[in-house]
Amino acid sequence: MTAPLDGFTVVSLEQAVAAPLATRNLADLGARVIKIERVDGGDFARDYDHVVAGTGAHFVWLNRGKESLAVDVKSTRGQQIVRTLIDDADVFVQNLAPGAAARLNLDAASLRADHRELVVVNLSGYGTGGPHEQRKAYDMLIQAESGLISLTGTTRDAVKTGIPTADIAAGMYCAQAVLAALLRRLRTGEGAEIEVSMFESTVEWMGHSMYTQMYTGTQPARMGVSHSAIAPYDSYPTADGDILIGVQSENGWRALTVDVLGAPELTTDARFLTNVERVRHRHECDAAVAALTRRFTTAELDSRLARAGVPAAQISQIADMVDHEQLRARDRWRTINTENAEVPALVPPATFADHDAAMGDVPALGAHSVELLRQIGLEPTEIDALLAAGVVGAPPKTVTAQTI
Repeated sequence: MTAPLDGFTVVSLEQAVAAPLATRNLADLGARVIKIERVDGGDFARDYDHVVAGTGAHFVWLNRGKESLAVDVKSTRGQQIVRTLIDDADVFVQNLAPGAAARLNLDAASLRADHRELVVVNLSGYGTGGPHEQRKAYDMLIQAESGLISLTGTTRDAVKTGIPTADIAAGMYCAQAVLAALLRRLRTGEGAEIEVSMFESTVEWMGHSMYTQMYTGTQPARMGVSHSAIAPYDSYPTADGDILIGVQSENGWRALTVDVLGAPELTTDARFLTNVERVRHRHECDAAVAALTRRFTTAELDSRLARAGVPAAQISQIADMVDHEQLRARDRWRTINTENAEVPALVPPATFADHDAAMGDVPALGAHSVELLRQIGLEPTEIDALLAAGVVGAPPKTVTAQTI
């Protein structure tokens, strides 16, 4: 079967995490993604670190399956090259600083004046307009401004999440919106102008905490691994470590207390009869559960909980996750190439029964510059001149256009 997005072309003037994640998702679905990068260093994420065989971990994660064109978009000729690529594209995505796309004549109004069928996405920190429009919008800052950090951590310390949550939220909404716009275009022939804000994406994820505050007037407390509306739902000690247990129903509470912990008396304790009562008496409930979980080793308790159908998990370290038996059993690892080495990559979470995800290679900076310029009709002498002038960049090993 053909890939879901086979035949669609995406041009993306992108960097860092949010937009690259969106377009990587589209590339995995079969879209051709042309990544526009700076001549002098490319996407910033290339050099966050060099831990993956000399390539940045963020970059490897977010940029497989793309073609890299290194071009000076501040130059007139560079802008013309990008516009020519967009002329034949279905989607254009950019996450430049506010106002930068318009200064480069790459804003939605300019592009869609000539191509009404084009889908244009502007991904930014705070969105167009409003007092925060021009503010810096790194993931940590958005987590803070959106209220996420106020919820994350322990009763003593507020912390950001260990992954770039705001970036990921925006990237996923961006990919989702592109798919919706392309589906509508198939029916109407009309493209779209889409705006995605990291701030608004993260605020949307605040969900129940937002409504809790709005309708109680109380800021939800930081709960560590616990849950403000469910009990027992926390980490509990074992004879040799700890384990996470989360009970969300009365059947689950009965299974935990009777089948796993052997304490049927807890099911009739007035303090613990319902989840509402258990939350009201959270400390007593947690203490009662902890006193019983200490009798078992972690492995033994984990096995008992699984047999009883009680939601539970051990806290994996990253090395444990990489070698997780579930990933191995479901064959979720593949091998892709980077400019320096083969590396493992996870199959995308959404799996088509009749099609394997594209999962192409991670490009070196400017790896496809010469070929892309050829495809839009430039003569070898002009390509060489652009390379010599630094308007376009290509890897040092690339042979010049004249000698190919």
